[in-house]
Amino acid sequence: MSTTDFSLNVQARDLQGKGASRRLRHQNLVPGVIYGGAAAAQSISIRLNELVKALESEAFYSHILTLNVDGKAQQVVLKALQRHPAKNSPLHADFFRVDATHDIVMRVPLHFVNQETAVGVKQQGGQLSVLVSDVEVRTLPSNLPEFIEVDLSATVLDQVLHLSDIKLPKGVTLTQLSHGADSHDLPIASIHLPKGQKADDAEDAAAE
Repeated sequence: MSTTDFSLNVQARDLQGKGASRRLRHQNLVPGVIYGGAAAAQSISIRLNELVKALESEAFYSHILTLNVDGKAQQVVLKALQRHPAKNSPLHADFFRVDATHDIVMRVPLHFVNQETAVGVKQQGGQLSVLVSDVEVRTLPSNLPEFIEVDLSATVLDQVLHLSDIKLPKGVTLTQLSHGADSHDLPIASIHLPKGQKADDAEDAAAE
């Protein structure tokens, strides 16, 4: 689990609807909602500059967050974020309450490490092709990782890595594999020769 701490001060709001949301945005506030658990859904507003700054961190998307709603702290995760199609600024945020005793399902980014020193790259001249950038995991909130590393150092030319090759942190499972490893073990990365080099090698082999 990460030691990064994200805490935002937000305000409860009573008015809802497109008109109310539009007025909030004119005040540089972002409308949002907190839902899940035994409590009722709660509408909130967040200062735009604070949310934009938090969103700059990759960890914010896969981390247990603290929302201080009018001074009362709630543990949540970011479940959905609506952005402006042109400006890319946040328009609405959905937060899901977490319970320390219940599993949560989240998408977590993959970090591919040791790419330059991978056997298939450094010694065999291949190029890495990343097919999957994040995965959906199921875990207790206390075990939620910010990211999962995939070590490429031993990966050779023409090798394809699959979901089942990922070394998961303790207490973390991949939801995709829970549906059956045989049919859901998707490829995540591979190392192959560049297309042009493949053609040159084929020509050389034919000439020989």
